[in-house]
Amino acid sequence: MVQKSELSGLIECARQLADAAARISLSHFRTRDLATDNKAATGFDPVTIADREAERAMRQLLAALRPQDAILGEEFDAKTGTSELTWILDPIDGTRGFMSGTPTWGTLIACCTADGPLLGLIDQPHTGERFIGTPDGAYLAHRGTTTPMTAAATTDLSRAILFSTFPEIGTPLEHAAFTRVADRARLVRYGMDCYAYGLLAMGQIDLVIEAGLNAYDIAAPVAVIEAAGGIVTDWQGGPVWQGGQALAAATPELHAAALALLNAPDG
Repeated sequence: MVQKSELSGLIECARQLADAAARISLSHFRTRDLATDNKAATGFDPVTIADREAERAMRQLLAALRPQDAILGEEFDAKTGTSELTWILDPIDGTRGFMSGTPTWGTLIACCTADGPLLGLIDQPHTGERFIGTPDGAYLAHRGTTTPMTAAATTDLSRAILFSTFPEIGTPLEHAAFTRVADRARLVRYGMDCYAYGLLAMGQIDLVIEAGLNAYDIAAPVAVIEAAGGIVTDWQGGPVWQGGQALAAATPELHAAALALLNAPDG
């Protein structure tokens, strides 16, 4: 059990990790001839020098500050620990956006117990926005100002703004399920990567639905959105922080409406 006295140290550690990653990612962002590899055997799953260097920097910092903790990151092998805590790291969530020069990518940092995320951070270094979720609430740190965040009060799906990263969203069956929700929403937008989860936490949008996620894609957003009063589950209403299909909603009512459509019979 993490004590409240230890929590402040964990939050400060997360901030330092984000600062370390930001220095590297910003040095590569919007540069010509960005060194990029394709991790996929088929299709395109890019990784850049910035992804690898930023995660390496965070791991080195954790080795100095929290050597007892485990680490799960996107770019390197998992590290076991002797404590109850695991740091889940995505140095650049939204590498396609990073390559394209759009400020929709971010660094994701979550500190988790076996029960799920204890705290989470979504950092967008180019805009200077840092979305933070802790057991004491959610807040936006932006250029020296800290503002509490609360998810929107939207309960009617016909009034909801829905985001997803990819229009094709997973398998044909997953796409069909997503479309049932999208057809009822007020507005649907794509391509925002982790930034969409920050927008949901601050009350700007109402729903994010995605599929095919890994733990490093969703653990931090779960912590941030839940701290802001929202709800995040898989498409069956269960825990999603370890990856899979994600449904993030501003209110329980909106979550229930989307969940019903995601699981409705085709047609």
